[in-house]
Amino acid sequence: MPNYPLTRFHEQATLTEAEAHALRGMGDPEILVRRNGTIRRERDPVDAIYLLLEGWATAAIRLPAGQRQIVKVHITGDMMSTPSMVLDTAADTLVAVTECRIAAVPLVRLRDVLIAYPRLGSLLLMGVQVERLALMDIVAAMGKSSARERMVRLLLDLHDRLAKIGAVEEGRFDLPLTQEVLGDVLGLTAVHVNRTMRLLEREGLIARHGQRIALGDIDRLRKISPLPPRRVRFDPVWLPGPGEM
Repeated sequence: MPNYPLTRFHEQATLTEAEAHALRGMGDPEILVRRNGTIRRERDPVDAIYLLLEGWATAAIRLPAGQRQIVKVHITGDMMSTPSMVLDTAADTLVAVTECRIAAVPLVRLRDVLIAYPRLGSLLLMGVQVERLALMDIVAAMGKSSARERMVRLLLDLHDRLAKIGAVEEGRFDLPLTQEVLGDVLGLTAVHVNRTMRLLEREGLIARHGQRIALGDIDRLRKISPLPPRRVRFDPVWLPGPGEM
């Protein structure tokens, strides 16, 4: 049984032991996907969502002219492909950035879990709003901020998400994203990404050592970011408590 990390759920609410057990065990046996391997292609039939048990992956949409827009960088503990649940065919392509361990959750099994533990449906709704808020921030930053501000926002977002799973040490974390991938996330060319990273290094705001990056002055970086950090409300009053459904 895959041991799915429940970080995102623990951030939102207090889980009962039964709910946690149901979430951890709802996936199929884990699959190993090699670096740069395709997990699921755009326009493939949709019959499952995916739990990212370990690793980094991207979700991307291919535009009519052939350009790739990466709409999400996934890290350990993320649920992938949830937007496509409302479609017959997938809206995006999932690709492993690093070696990934994943588990598919057939939609019919997800239905059974939600029937048995209806409060988890409320938590999934809450998680969807967290993702929607993140996309709102991305759209706002892409449309109204400089390349420097976009890069800072992305680095802070990754820092904060990785910190929640214990993958940050004194501002340092692994960043296995190439300049091409970063460009497709930020809507920039690889050359512009390289120029922006060098600028941040000259300012003393970041330092790079291979695939490892260190954020120097996080308070100053937060002042540069065009958007404030978002803090998820824990156990909101509208969320049914254990045993209330």
